[in-house]
Amino acid sequence: MIKNFIESYVKLIASSPDSIEVTEKQIDDTFVEVTISADTSDVGKLIGKNGNMINALKTMANGCKAKDGISYKIQVVAN
Repeated sequence: MIKNFIESYVKLIASSPDSIEVTEKQIDDTFVEVTISADTSDVGKLIGKNGNMINALKTMANGCKAKDGISYKIQVVAN
């Protein structure tokens, strides 16, 4: 669920949306790690000035935590 939203969101921001890959890794019943793999030129856009873009995604993920009880860690890596 959150993976699809994040993937759609970051593809709108990225200059190279075809290079975006979003993966989810279930650590345990209450923790999921979401990794956004992007082109090197898009990493800065996805993090944003002073981290505003990635913080917006993390805020949205915290809203999902309130609903389903699962914590999300979101990270951006260059591919």
